[in-house]
Amino acid sequence: MARKKVIEIVLDTETTGLDYTKERMVEFAAVRLENGKIKDEFQTLINPEQHIRKSSIAIHGITPDMVADAPTEAEAMPKILEFIGDYPIVAHNCIFDYSFLNEASLRTTGKELNNPRIDSQQMFKEVYPDLFSHGLDALTERFHVELKNHHRAMADTMGLALAYPKLKKLYFQKYDWEVKQLDNVEYLFERFLRIQQTVTTLQSELQDLKVNRRKEVAQKIKEAREQGDLSENAEYDAAKEEQRDIELRIEEIDKILKNAELVTDDDIDSSVISIGCTVKIKDLEYDEEMEYKLVGSTEANSLKGKISNESPVGKALIGAKKGHTVMVETPAGLLKYKILEITKN
Repeated sequence: MARKKVIEIVLDTETTGLDYTKERMVEFAAVRLENGKIKDEFQTLINPEQHIRKSSIAIHGITPDMVADAPTEAEAMPKILEFIGDYPIVAHNCIFDYSFLNEASLRTTGKELNNPRIDSQQMFKEVYPDLFSHGLDALTERFHVELKNHHRAMADTMGLALAYPKLKKLYFQKYDWEVKQLDNVEYLFERFLRIQQTVTTLQSELQDLKVNRRKEVAQKIKEAREQGDLSENAEYDAAKEEQRDIELRIEEIDKILKNAELVTDDDIDSSVISIGCTVKIKDLEYDEEMEYKLVGSTEANSLKGKISNESPVGKALIGAKKGHTVMVETPAGLLKYKILEITKN
């Protein structure tokens, strides 16, 4: 049976500034991936027909002289839209590039983009949540992809296109593992319980963002505007960037809370072993009693009696009840443990 062709468009944009409602693209680049392999590419400079902020030039190095003879937005967009088609768009911090492209499409065609969005930065955060940075340079370094001429559209696009298939594979491996946990309802209940505190914290943060931070940044923008010329106003640029970050964070938290489900301690069956339980067991061969707390792999510490749910003993204990005997296969042979007590923490 022929393999289904999966087409994705990896892209990047460089712009005159950060506010997609007022700024314009100065460079666009994209590659077409077919089943993770680069099959085609497209790039163009774009004459924005407006000022390019010095703060932006300092990042991407694209000057007014470089785009003076380049196609205008109206001339470039038909080719851009033809290249991306209706395929999924992959970008690092995808909402930034997507917003600029969508505004350009509205201006030139009167139509919004409807392409599915894939944010490689969010995927990277989910696969490697403990990394200090989740920027494109960190992603390419993690997957041993050389990133040359960073912050030029094609260089960043090519770096992402080479790293993304590897990231995607790990992302779906993690997703598949999580789906398999549906067979263990007790484990899921415990997992939901463990994020209850996180969700409460997110709710508080969301309230602060909507009630306080929005007002604060609006005041900063107002004060910056009162200074006059905005073309080289660093305070205005910083405030607008902060406003964008606040709105992105609100959108992110809203999405998380919309899909979150909370359970209480009373929802967990304390007679069944799950993550977070303290279990007293007896080694039937040596007639010795031991006590362990079952935790996630990142919290495991055998010296403190904390064993991972992914360890051989942990896997055997998950879902068992008091009085059950579980068997654990080890290189040294088959071990048998009887469950004496289960304590819900």
